[in-house]
Amino acid sequence: MILVTGGTGYVGGHLVRALEAAGHRVRCLARRPESLRSRVQERTEVMGGDVLDFESLGPAMRGVHTAYYLVHSMDSASDFRDADRQAAQNFAMAAARAGVRRMIYLGALGSDTDDLSAHLRSRQEVGDVLRASGPPVIEFRASIIIGSGSLSFEMIRALVERLPVMITPRWVTVKAQPIGILDVLDYLVAALNLPEEECRIFEIGGADPVSYGEIMKEYARQRGLRRRMIPVPVLTPWLSSLWLGLVTPLYSKVGRILIESIRHPTVVRDPSALDAFPVRPKGIRASIRDALCQEEEEFSSARWSEILSRIVLPTNRHGVRIGNLLIDTRTVSVPVPPAKAFAPIQRIGGATGWYYGNWLWVLRGYLDVMIGGVGMSRGRRDPVRIQLGDTIDVWRVEGFEPDRRLRLWAGMKLPGRAWLEFEVLPEGSGSRIRQTAVYDPVGLPGILYWYLLHPAHAYVFAGMIRQIAAAALRG
Repeated sequence: MILVTGGTGYVGGHLVRALEAAGHRVRCLARRPESLRSRVQERTEVMGGDVLDFESLGPAMRGVHTAYYLVHSMDSASDFRDADRQAAQNFAMAAARAGVRRMIYLGALGSDTDDLSAHLRSRQEVGDVLRASGPPVIEFRASIIIGSGSLSFEMIRALVERLPVMITPRWVTVKAQPIGILDVLDYLVAALNLPEEECRIFEIGGADPVSYGEIMKEYARQRGLRRRMIPVPVLTPWLSSLWLGLVTPLYSKVGRILIESIRHPTVVRDPSALDAFPVRPKGIRASIRDALCQEEEEFSSARWSEILSRIVLPTNRHGVRIGNLLIDTRTVSVPVPPAKAFAPIQRIGGATGWYYGNWLWVLRGYLDVMIGGVGMSRGRRDPVRIQLGDTIDVWRVEGFEPDRRLRLWAGMKLPGRAWLEFEVLPEGSGSRIRQTAVYDPVGLPGILYWYLLHPAHAYVFAGMIRQIAAAALRG
């Protein structure tokens, strides 16, 4: 039995899926078990508990061979270093009492001789506490993790997407050794095969030591963005953190803690991990490419109801953000079976129209034609039947499940890419209709487009789902 803490987090969530795919018996510890049960396989156990509550850890530890510790307290209302120390001590003592054979911990790179920031020092103190109080520990120390959902990667992405010109302080030249999430997972899973009798610390990083500025430039290159960086010597990490809060307020709270750590190089000094594990990490170009491709594959293959159920970032009903994607999602319940609820969705577009604000759709079509697009004049191949690849006005059918789901891709001229998805799910004796608009903006023009048109989008999307529900009731 393998116990994973932090399963609702970025690395923990990916690790649970990797362990499940490898056939391991997995148990997850979560403060809110109900938020995790729908995201794991049926055979994976989910138990309630809190690493800050020692007594709650005993039941989760019973029968566990290896326990992964992927918890941090940067968003704690109190001193996060105190919370981190107490949580690690509780976890290690509970593991020792339950006879756990080994703990595996993911910490942070940084030289022990440096005057480390509070964040990096806390990450290393946690490793010390685990080693002092519990079973043998395998500690991995990593720099920036490259992946869609990683906090450091998302802050870099937000800055590059929003700012065509960046005033860059000295810390942008500090070296890091970023590593892709897939390589991190390979290390974490491979650690299960190491001997259990001793504690080890492994420094892990990608193939390329690069500066933060070089990471930004590579991300911009792969997104097709032209960015200019103007170096200045006066922006300290503290001032930069205030600036970060203005540009990317979503990450301002923990971002300020992380950015204080950037003055320290986070590069691998001890390459022993390459000898101990059959993992050969990729360079920065491949890691960013993998992150963007993985994001695209997950988006293309999954239903949005499944993706939205895994969101851990702050959300509201009409303003969800996942990575670079901006999302408007709305639901309505109707007392009719799914086939009847889906019928008006299947007739959308063409002669039927878009149920609400049709004049705005027509206006958008004229504007699209004026800038070289296809407009709304293409109609439908058939007024009812749908198949993959069909054209519906300015949209193309990208996904279709009869009586269940319709995903449309926007063929209009946009500073980005857009999709519109409808999904119908059984709900008691009736159905729940979910309507989701997704937009992938490219650079600042794409972001401005979304927010400038938000009032019109809100008007159309709110009316559309109401009228679809009304049409379903009429039959």
